[in-house]
Amino acid sequence: MVGLTPLSAGFSLPFVPGIGGVEVTVLFPLVTFLLILAFGRYLPFKGAYLGIVSTGVGFLVAVATVIQLATGAGIRHETLHTLVAGVEGAGVTLTFGVLIDPLSALMLTIVGLISLLVHVFSLGYMNAEGEIDLPRYYAALSLFTFSMMAFVISDNLLMSFVFFELVGLCSYLLIGFWYRKPGPASAAKKAFLVTRFGDYFFLIGVVAVLGTFGTAQFAGTESFVTMAETALESGDASGINTFGFGAQTWFTVIGLLVLGGAVGKSAQFPLHTWLPDAMEGPTPVSALIHAATMVAAGVYLIARMYGFYALSPTALSVIALVGGFTAFFAATMALVKQELKQVLAYSTISQYGYMMLALGGGGYLAAVFHLTTHAIFKALLFLGAGAIIISMHHEENMWEMGGLKDELRTTYLAFLAGSLALAGIFPFAGFWSKDEVLYETLIHALGGGSPVLFVAYALGLLAVIMTAFYTFRMVLLTFHGEPRTDAAEDPHAVSLSMKVPLVVLGVLSVVAGLLNMAVLKSVLPKDALLLERWLNGETVGGEFAEGALTAEHYHHVLTSEYGAGYTAGYGGLGEGTLALVGGVVALVLAVIPALVAWRLYGGADPDPHMTNLGSLRTLLMNNYYQDEYQVWLARGVTLPVATLANKFDQGLLDGIVDGSGGVSLFAGGRFQRLQSGVVTTYVALLALGLLVLLLVFAVTGGWL
Repeated sequence: MVGLTPLSAGFSLPFVPGIGGVEVTVLFPLVTFLLILAFGRYLPFKGAYLGIVSTGVGFLVAVATVIQLATGAGIRHETLHTLVAGVEGAGVTLTFGVLIDPLSALMLTIVGLISLLVHVFSLGYMNAEGEIDLPRYYAALSLFTFSMMAFVISDNLLMSFVFFELVGLCSYLLIGFWYRKPGPASAAKKAFLVTRFGDYFFLIGVVAVLGTFGTAQFAGTESFVTMAETALESGDASGINTFGFGAQTWFTVIGLLVLGGAVGKSAQFPLHTWLPDAMEGPTPVSALIHAATMVAAGVYLIARMYGFYALSPTALSVIALVGGFTAFFAATMALVKQELKQVLAYSTISQYGYMMLALGGGGYLAAVFHLTTHAIFKALLFLGAGAIIISMHHEENMWEMGGLKDELRTTYLAFLAGSLALAGIFPFAGFWSKDEVLYETLIHALGGGSPVLFVAYALGLLAVIMTAFYTFRMVLLTFHGEPRTDAAEDPHAVSLSMKVPLVVLGVLSVVAGLLNMAVLKSVLPKDALLLERWLNGETVGGEFAEGALTAEHYHHVLTSEYGAGYTAGYGGLGEGTLALVGGVVALVLAVIPALVAWRLYGGADPDPHMTNLGSLRTLLMNNYYQDEYQVWLARGVTLPVATLANKFDQGLLDGIVDGSGGVSLFAGGRFQRLQSGVVTTYVALLALGLLVLLLVFAVTGGWL
């Protein structure tokens, strides 16, 4: 049976009594997109104000939702609201609906806040610079905001895939905003094609989930996550279709297929090459899409279905290794980049590697924590880079800057706060979250986890060293020393609309780490771990939720015999001592390279010391020749295979089809002559046909 059946609202949230306020609010950016597309040229500031109002309302609703969940108002912990019951039949049930829980509410707040600040920043970056086609820019921003919010609150994997793809389309439109230039147009196509490659695996994974479980729901007793857990816990997988594989083996295959989409969107090795090129787009786009939200979609997807991944130690090991290697690999390239946005681009790839490392290392809390803090300080750094680029007359090369800290005081202080957070310097936000990533990976490695976790942890530590070095190199070359060009001696002033987002994000980069100071858990009361309590569904009154989507439940599955089997080990130091020692080690590994960078680049006229690396620098500047390799792969392997397949299709398949069509036309032409309109001819043909039938029956014995 196939049908579309609208269902009644299952819950009510702020602003729209009786209807889910979150769904309606998510539609605001979609309506804004349509309005700007149709009437943008007539709207004040080409639609910028309408976008600010729309995203502002979305942010307020997200905050109100957080408050409702925190206070226990309404339905506790997870709220499912089916909007449309889609397809039922052949053992498969598809629905479109909304899932509100602490994770989705937190991400909804992040998307709303960053989108609002990017809209405000764009007033100074885009409008004040006299850019053309601004209605198209603000319309695409609104469509992206809608797509990302809808992705975040999707209650099933198929719905997530739909909006996952729409987010990719919006990225294509925004990267290629300056499509008249060859660089942005090429970068947009590259981003679209590379992420599509990963999305093919994601799509196969969605089909595999539906074929295995008959549902793609994330939450509830009938969700595929719960069904998989029950099958392994009971040892009875008879109620699901594993296609001849063992249950855990098949779940691992599904998890790795979905991971393909996450690797593409979150720019993990080897599908990371699109993100540096994406810096061709406007800098506010980089802050919104390629630092805080769209690139976070892959990490969010893995976190969303973490109960499923917690069942497979193999899948978690792959995630940890991909994350740890990406964190290290991308950091090496950031060491030598000369363009400000390029350094930040490779830094973004590296930091999302840390999040993947945390997820693979059993650190669900740590991954969500770093996702939160990184969204804040990396959006700050990209917006700060935008302010610098505008003040420098659109110059991006750091060697053409210098001495800007006195002329751009507000920008400098905000950018410094974001840089200290990125480098992991105490007490800024990145210190707390990055340390928790490394800590969770280490304790699960010491607890008898896969040896891969030790390798991934070591790569993460090496990335800490390089991150601190290239971060302070960036700050020193940009703001310190003497001005090295005329533009640096007389920079443009930064407008108020650009300063306000910088100040807001700068303050948050200082205080956001207080959400979960796990490194000090041995000396802090448990109430201080706000994010841990939040993701466990604890209300202000202290009541904890019990559900399949809590961090506590994920921990239970990770440590179970039917799950990944992760346990925590502390190397004989004790939990609190190891956390403190790990935090000190990470801080020292960050401070020493920072001092080295100060020594090399802190002078009045810094030397380009990286040129001394010789051929190694050439290798890093050319990004290990990955682009050339991918071009060769496309032209040397994919194109010949596609050409051969095309010849087979046109020569054999089309030949058969065309031939059968020719026979039909020939026969049709001959039979057409029988349609003479003479009644006696028709009677004769009927009589002839009857005689033939009688003859056939007589020969075959059917007559008797």
